[in-house]
Amino acid sequence: MAYLSRLRLTNFRNLTHLDLGLSPGVTVYYGPNAQGKTTLLEAVYLLCIARSFRAENEREVVSFDAAIAGEQALVDGTVQKNGQQLRVIIGYQLTQRSGREGNDLAYNVRKEIRVNRLKHTAGELIGQVNAVLFSAADIELVQGPPSGRRRFLDILLSQADPVYLKGLQRYHRVVQQRNQLLRLLRENQADADELAFWDDELVREGAWITWRRYEAMRELTPACVRQHEDLSGLEETLEVEYRPSVLLAGDLTEVENNFREALAAASYRERARPVTAVGPHRDDFNLLIDGADMGVFASRGQARTLALTLRLAEAEFLESVRGEGPVVLFDDALSEMDSSRRHRLLEKATRYEQVLITTTDLEQVNGFFGSEANYCHVLGGQVWPSDQGGNVADRQASYQNDGQEANGVIDESA
Repeated sequence: MAYLSRLRLTNFRNLTHLDLGLSPGVTVYYGPNAQGKTTLLEAVYLLCIARSFRAENEREVVSFDAAIAGEQALVDGTVQKNGQQLRVIIGYQLTQRSGREGNDLAYNVRKEIRVNRLKHTAGELIGQVNAVLFSAADIELVQGPPSGRRRFLDILLSQADPVYLKGLQRYHRVVQQRNQLLRLLRENQADADELAFWDDELVREGAWITWRRYEAMRELTPACVRQHEDLSGLEETLEVEYRPSVLLAGDLTEVENNFREALAAASYRERARPVTAVGPHRDDFNLLIDGADMGVFASRGQARTLALTLRLAEAEFLESVRGEGPVVLFDDALSEMDSSRRHRLLEKATRYEQVLITTTDLEQVNGFFGSEANYCHVLGGQVWPSDQGGNVADRQASYQNDGQEANGVIDESA
């Protein structure tokens, strides 16, 4: 059992000073768009996977006013897990300012992660507390490019197994080095014999990633089938088809052999366009209903249901592997959904220890949860519990008094 019991934010996007107490169960954050609801969930997800789900560059999470003033941004969370308490603090400190890029301030940030005061890498943080995010953008998992589906698999497996994340990081470094060598070879600035070493590294690391994804898909597929049957209520046959760029085989050794053959066959393409042509960074998976590829033929409603199916299967998979359910986050994911399907989804999701929901339409969830959920109004970067609106000033004063430890998270002398 794991849940977030407190969240403190400083200069994190438009949430400049916020201190929230959270509880198990369901909490609904409602209010107009652009008030800070998604930023709340972004901060919670960040505490779990060490990366924002919406920022292309990490400097984006630092509020503009803080960047101008040279102040740091902080995400500070307290997690209750199996009777113990974890305090996770992620800090962003500006390291360099170099004028402006167009209308934007140009600067870089340095990120530091601490768990119970000790420095951690992102890889060491992932898996401490797991999270599953349902987002309106999840429709891209069905109709979007393969990169989104690869990211889905990589986040799932990284949360389930830290060994996978380390292997994935090694693989990406090999691909970068090999691509650089391919460019040098095309310019006659390197010896072709050097490629053999990186081919061996690519095959070893890449075949293992492919095999781990294959094993995960074998477990994930039946979960997807079950969840889809319950969500859609239709008699449809769902298949999830893993499509690696190398042929699968009976064991890892055979996959390595197939990988090496595929690499040799791609040598001409790699000479013409100096990038690694085969490997897990080219993988994909298809979702098929009654044999039809939903990436091509799905209606918007079908694609939305399939995206929800993947997320529910992700939560089921993590609970099965890790022995505890994830924190479940809904970021405006209930729109464009009929009430029957929305109720089936919420019934499934709310079996987990903690569920945080954002919405612009309170009636969408109030009719389902009634008084069994906590409700908070988000407006102008502030959060008001529905029954305690007058306590906001007191909560912010408490933030100033209790957050001193977090304010020194990035310390050059540490």
